[in-house]
Amino acid sequence: MIHHRIRPFNTKETYPEQNLNNDLSQGVVAKGTMVFLRGQVSQDLKTRESLHPSDPTLQTRKTMENIKILLEEAGSELGHVCRIVVYLTDIRYREEVYLEMGTWLRGVFPCSTGLVVSSLARPEWLVEIEVTAVIPEV
Repeated sequence: MIHHRIRPFNTKETYPEQNLNNDLSQGVVAKGTMVFLRGQVSQDLKTRESLHPSDPTLQTRKTMENIKILLEEAGSELGHVCRIVVYLTDIRYREEVYLEMGTWLRGVFPCSTGLVVSSLARPEWLVEIEVTAVIPEV
């Protein structure tokens, strides 16, 4: 394959309560120059356990930690983030989510889009963040 898949999985394992069967990845490295991360949430990357069900700040912290881990697995880092998309289930979470996210992206200046949605894939998830980053040439 031209692209490298980071942490591939099937949705029937991730969402056993739903009748799904899709092959996805947490991230995709495109020809070694860019990495596209799946929307990340406050979930343990190994066990898929949802964490901090009612706390937008702690959910954002865990989400950004996951993004950092996945970018490093791809050969990138937070400093190379070009674009983020933030999904919130309630506009009232915006300030605390963006404040926490901002501590992780200080000095990076990515393009950002924020959306308020009626729900995410699981009811306990309050925030989801999608990232596109470059992989620097060595």
